Amino acid sequence: VLSLNYLYIFWFVLAFVYFIFIIMTSSESHTEEVELLSPVELALECTWTGSQTKLPNITGFWRKDGEEIESSRRTVQLENEQYNLRQVFNIVSEEDLGTYSCVFGGEATIDFVLAGPQISEVRDKPIVSYVGDYVVMTCKMEEANPMPSTWNWYRANGTDKEQIFAEPQRYEIKNEERKTKLLVHNLTEADSGLYYCGAVYAISTAMGHVELKVITFYEPLKPFIAIMVEVIVLVAAILLYERSQSKKNPTAESNGSEGSSSTRQRKV
Repeated sequence: VLSLNYLYIFWFVLAFVYFIFIIMTSSESHTEEVELLSPVELALECTWTGSQTKLPNITGFWRKDGEEIESSRRTVQLENEQYNLRQVFNIVSEEDLGTYSCVFGGEATIDFVLAGPQISEVRDKPIVSYVGDYVVMTCKMEEANPMPSTWNWYRANGTDKEQIFAEPQRYEIKNEERKTKLLVHNLTEADSGLYYCGAVYAISTAMGHVELKVITFYEPLKPFIAIMVEVIVLVAAILLYERSQSKKNPTAESNGSEGSSSTRQRKV
């Protein structure tokens, strides 16, 4: 029993240990992309060979998403004809992800893009369905990306996202390892809008979106009805025009009819 308790404690502690990564780069202008799945203690290190006039020391500092990180400015000494700047960051939540940049004397900037896995599949066209019908929306994560722990679905509500939960006769969610499906039953026009699928990882949620457009069965007939209305209006206009012209010239019509009848009489 004692050994089993020690085993539980070991796994519990291991689950909260932060792994340390050291990423180094020596380019004057460089971007390094780092994919993270769980909280880590991340050590970023930059090496710069300097400009032609190598000063004995320069000022180096760090930025996050373009803003200087407080208390990160320091004096960097020239050692072995190069400058080294190192900083350890605790990346524990999605808010800590972003672009970290090391800056040497305002001359060289090196970027590290820290992000979770991304859903690369993008659907350009909306899914179209009909009022009273049902629709199936699908999201999936590519095989090259790690498998998420679970999936969530959201619906756009103004500027916010409202999570969707399974409801009988309304919403049905089917999660697989790398794929998720949202079934919406008894559609109404109010169901139109943006839906978001979220692949959940320990440090972030990768988001994808699907647009739904719900229409009535009369919607596809609207262009045909519009054309028919235009034809009817055109024919009515032609008939009215001919009728008005016939009213303006009644004598011409009667003279023409008399002349033709007299001509027929002479032939007889």
